[in-house]
Amino acid sequence: MPRSGEGEWSISLKMLGSAPSSVGSVLEWREKMQRIGVVSDTHGRLRGEVIDILKGCSQILHAGDINTPKVLERLKEIAPVCAVRGNADKEWAKALPETLDEEICGLRIFMVHNKKELPADLSGYDLVIYGHSHKYEEREGACFYLNPGSCGSRRFSLPVTMAVVEVEDDGTFRVVKKDIVDDTDRKPRENMTADKAGLADRRPDNTGQAALTEKTLSMLLQDVDKGKSVSKIAAKYQIEEEMAEQICRLYLTHPGIAATGVLEKMALPKDR
Repeated sequence: MPRSGEGEWSISLKMLGSAPSSVGSVLEWREKMQRIGVVSDTHGRLRGEVIDILKGCSQILHAGDINTPKVLERLKEIAPVCAVRGNADKEWAKALPETLDEEICGLRIFMVHNKKELPADLSGYDLVIYGHSHKYEEREGACFYLNPGSCGSRRFSLPVTMAVVEVEDDGTFRVVKKDIVDDTDRKPRENMTADKAGLADRRPDNTGQAALTEKTLSMLLQDVDKGKSVSKIAAKYQIEEEMAEQICRLYLTHPGIAATGVLEKMALPKDR
């Protein structure tokens, strides 16, 4: 049974069966999962954040409008790739199929670029993937339908998104939406000072800790995705390790939750 990232299908500690008692055990539980990175409409651009997310995946699916073979070449350096041809994929992409019908990580998957070209009968499939509109979409019918949106250059004011499908041993899967921060002019933050990372001007709350803005918390959650330790996260964002661990645990056990959701669930002080 599929479960999507945030909302009615969000996962809780209780739903894990033997509930993990620490961030470490949650990480161990997540490590046992198979992950499929799902992207579409990159239009010649691979963002650094997208690459970082895909490094944790054992398979990558691209739903078309790739625009250049260099994108596929880079993706293949990360994990095995299956891709379909989009309307913007010209002469170079003639060898790419228009549809994909495969079993991947135990899931029966059908993929096409434009959902208007989906076959009428999709019975027997677990997951149906398409792109083209640049708009993220999830819906359930005879199977689970997913449009990961576009994670290439931003189109108008549409969000930049992709998805990760997490598959458990018993075939249960959940779709985790990934909102990509616009990193057009961003420099790598690993070697940045607190001032340059936008952390130094945060006012402390009445506990003496710096209040977390939604933007800063989004950065913190990206560091969790990259596998940063609790202690390093606490030091980087100038918060207590106990709070850092609570944030990490909440994020890891609620796939798809965004910074806003973490702020609300933890009732963290906000400095917007």
